[in-house]
Amino acid sequence: MQGGEKFLKSRVIIEPLVDRFYAWFHTVAPVQASMNLARLQVPLLESYLQSPESHVVASNNPDLRGGYFVNIPEERSDEVRELLDSIRKERAGMLEFAAAVAEAEELLRQNATGFDLTPLYPKLPKALSGLVELAYDTGNQASVRFVEPLAYHSPAYTEERQSVQLSLEPGVERPFILSTPRLPAPDVLELAVPFRHQGLADLFRARIRPTTEAALREALELDDAQAALLPGLLADEPAGSPDRHIDAGGRIRYFGHACLLLQSPGAAILTDPFISADGSHGDRFTYDDLPDHIDLVLITHGHQDHIVLETLLQLRGRVGAVVVPRASRGNLVDPSVGLYLRHLGLPVVEVDDFDEVPFPGGEVVATPFLGEHCDLDIRAKSTYWVRLAGKSVYVGADSSGIAPGLYRYVREHLGTADMAFLGMECDGAPLTWLYRALLTRPVPKKMSGSRKLSGSDAAQAAAIMTEFGAREAYVYAMGEEEWLGHVMATTYDEDTYQLQQIDEFLTWCADRGIPAEHLLNKREWRW
Repeated sequence: MQGGEKFLKSRVIIEPLVDRFYAWFHTVAPVQASMNLARLQVPLLESYLQSPESHVVASNNPDLRGGYFVNIPEERSDEVRELLDSIRKERAGMLEFAAAVAEAEELLRQNATGFDLTPLYPKLPKALSGLVELAYDTGNQASVRFVEPLAYHSPAYTEERQSVQLSLEPGVERPFILSTPRLPAPDVLELAVPFRHQGLADLFRARIRPTTEAALREALELDDAQAALLPGLLADEPAGSPDRHIDAGGRIRYFGHACLLLQSPGAAILTDPFISADGSHGDRFTYDDLPDHIDLVLITHGHQDHIVLETLLQLRGRVGAVVVPRASRGNLVDPSVGLYLRHLGLPVVEVDDFDEVPFPGGEVVATPFLGEHCDLDIRAKSTYWVRLAGKSVYVGADSSGIAPGLYRYVREHLGTADMAFLGMECDGAPLTWLYRALLTRPVPKKMSGSRKLSGSDAAQAAAIMTEFGAREAYVYAMGEEEWLGHVMATTYDEDTYQLQQIDEFLTWCADRGIPAEHLLNKREWRW
């Protein structure tokens, strides 16, 4: 090895930020980002500044875990005030856009009575001019359809919002991503670069290919102060696991949550990548266990625990394509995953139900995804059927068994699955927990609580297996892994309803001689 060559350390993490809030799908895609900024993040900062101490206390109350509280010490409240002032000044276009969306929806509620919508166009807010179409469905319910590709060229989208923080995995739970902005911190390298910046791809490629400090300094455009932090992220030797590739048969590795790595000697498929950088515990697979090249990444849906930007940014340059479900084009609650990822510099293939995507020695088939989205009209969601090394594997994500006949049709179309991976978060968060910023009309608490982000309960999971006839069943961990608390903020104990439902389903499987497990942290299958 030549002198001076370096590799990225195993424990390096990236936190992608927009206006210092942790970035996820709905805070980057322009229409939804404007709504979240104006209707959630700005009010959240205002609330914090009224009573910083109460926010910190609530953030550290286990009973309020996952609540919208800012976990920043009161002595740094001036920095939060500066952040809020800068948002009001520099993101005025986004705030105006969000107000325009709410105004347009109210315009329709008051005036769209089944008659011609043409007279309403001149009454639309100026911020939406040329970016929307008004339309009825067959029940005469009117809605605003956004021309989403153009929204990425409007004041609702600016890469100036984007930045990243690079640091070493701290080994303790980070602040909850949906509520607490990230302020500067010692030993954290701050980069005011867009997520698509080529230097980030160069940096994370250094996990498997040698580079130099000088090359990275140039690629990342670092000044002297930033460059001083770079050596702490680098090592003299690569950390890739020697068994990250296979030379015969097939293998599946469970990386936690809904992340699976399916491998043959000639291909690698990764689902909903959400990967730990901390290998010190020995109880999980990490970035070190990924193969050098990943043919396809499969994204099932747009929730923050399934399309994890901090993981995806670390895979740029190692991925053949990211397979994503096609959205419904312009629906406020259903932004395009494909547009989002393309603007972040990732190669994308969009699929509809039963589209096929080949890879060396196998294929992926997109299959329908039911429920889990609070009964909202969201179509950018897909499960997948993967044929690899002689096995058929069903990747079910959070799809529900509310209409089990669907799975019979899938079986008739594709055959019997050897292995089915299912989500059983059967008592999920209410509608307003994740979608409140997009709801321009108040939703009563009782109504919100009746519409949840829920997967299958025991009966529904059993119905899926009955219709599928799958030979084995595996239930994903539901935020139980300790290393993903900053995203999931879930707390379970032996009396938790979800865990009881999983136990009931496993008993159902055992009574019928079906091998089944509740997964946690890591698992490997070989054939």
